[in-house]
Amino acid sequence: MAKITKVYEKMTHICRKINVHHVNVKWSILERVSAFRQFFQFLLDKILSCSIGKPIRYRRLTLRSSSLLPEVTESGGVAPPEEAVARFNGNSTDSDLVPLKISLFGDCQIGKTSFVVKYVGDEQEQKCLEMRGLNLMDKTLFVQGARITFSIWDVGGDSRSLDQVPIACKDAVAILFMFDLTSRCTLNSVIEWYSQARKWNQTAIPILIGTKFDEFVLLPPNLQWAIITQARGYAKAMKATLFFSSAKHNINVNKIFKFIMAKFFNLPWTLDRNLRIGEPIIDF
Repeated sequence: MAKITKVYEKMTHICRKINVHHVNVKWSILERVSAFRQFFQFLLDKILSCSIGKPIRYRRLTLRSSSLLPEVTESGGVAPPEEAVARFNGNSTDSDLVPLKISLFGDCQIGKTSFVVKYVGDEQEQKCLEMRGLNLMDKTLFVQGARITFSIWDVGGDSRSLDQVPIACKDAVAILFMFDLTSRCTLNSVIEWYSQARKWNQTAIPILIGTKFDEFVLLPPNLQWAIITQARGYAKAMKATLFFSSAKHNINVNKIFKFIMAKFFNLPWTLDRNLRIGEPIIDF
């Protein structure tokens, strides 16, 4: 009887070991299955995220003729069409093209357009883009194997043209503030044009330009001196270079754009001051 009891206890002990081992094996299998399941879920999530986030290649559509029409802005002004903005901002894939955007501000009838036409030439002027309150012209120069394109934005001088100030100032490397040397009220208006332009562009090179110098020299010397003194004071306050010019006789027109190029690219070009009455003033 004692032997049977010992055998029974031994068999019970063996069965318990077997059961424990079986349970351990089962849990081990379950843990491995769980680990594999988590691994495959991780892979699946990665695959799905990659599939969803896969970059899509878009084909650029060519501009249709309808894109040449100007758009009306929220403020009621007319914004240049996309193609015109691309052209006159100098957006081009040519590696040797260096675009320089120049903006002109000043009252009406002071000779801004004549000034630009004298620089770009009559042929280029015929290709200009005209919109309400804004004329866009450009001129390309070839300098040491590179093409430098001046994109010139001539903003009209009436109150309706104020809507064009932000887009004209955007990315401009130089801003030309112009006035009629024979009309002191147009010189007084320069301060307001300067204030409006600086709201949108703080870095552009400021240049103050008096036009119609050929008529200015016919004024009495004391009046010439008064205008010169006032213009120099404004230029100093604006931290601008002052030029007196004449589109009719091409006085200082080319020199102004040469000055912009030298100033922007930091080229070794010396500009001489000229403060003599009866001669075109250059002051800085």
